[in-house]
Amino acid sequence: MSRRAFRYLLFHKPVHVLCQFTTGTGDPNANPERRTLADFIPVPGVYAVGRLDFDSEGLLLLTDDGPLQHRLTDPRFEHPRTYWAQVEGMVAAKAIRAIEAGVIIQGVRTRQCTARIIEEPKLPPRDPPIRYRKSIPTSWLEITLTEGRNRQVRRMTAAVGFPTLRLIRVAIGPLRLDGLAPGAFRYLTPGELEQIRR
Repeated sequence: MSRRAFRYLLFHKPVHVLCQFTTGTGDPNANPERRTLADFIPVPGVYAVGRLDFDSEGLLLLTDDGPLQHRLTDPRFEHPRTYWAQVEGMVAAKAIRAIEAGVIIQGVRTRQCTARIIEEPKLPPRDPPIRYRKSIPTSWLEITLTEGRNRQVRRMTAAVGFPTLRLIRVAIGPLRLDGLAPGAFRYLTPGELEQIRR
C-alpha cells in the first residue's frame, strides 16, 4: 500500500485568530467567538509550522510532514522569516543598527538579523484597525530573523524605543504572502515545495 502524500498549505492569518485548530483552553467560560484555524482551513491533520501571535497577521505554513516541520522550526537551520512592522515614531538609523546587531530580550541577546526602513506597504485594512494617534507619526520596518522567540519582533522594536502597532509576516524563506487575501489559503506549488525542501 502506498503512503499518503503529505499536504503543504499557505495561509494568510488575519489578526485575532488563534494559531491552532482548537481554543485548547479547557475553560467552559472561554470566549466561544475566538476564531481558530479551523474557521478557515477545512483540511484535517495539518499543523502550523511555527506560530504567529494572536494580534499578528500574515503568512503561515501548515503541513503534516513532521520532518520538514522540524527542519523549518529548529533554530540550528537558521531558516529566515521576514516581517513588516508598523511602529510608533520616526525610526532613526541608530535604532536599525541596534536591531541588526541584536538586543537583549529576557536576558538573552537576539541573533544578528537584517532590518531596514521601508515605505508604507499596500496592505488590506486591519479589522479591527490599529489605535491611531494623530500627534504620533509611524514608521514601517522590514525585519528578517533566523530565530523565532516569543513575540520577538515586538520585543525588539520596543527595546529600541519604537513599540510595534501592526505586525505582518510576509515571507517564510522563499515563500511569499503576495496575492493571498486575509483568511485565504492555498496549496504550495511543486516549485515552492522544492525550494523549501532545499
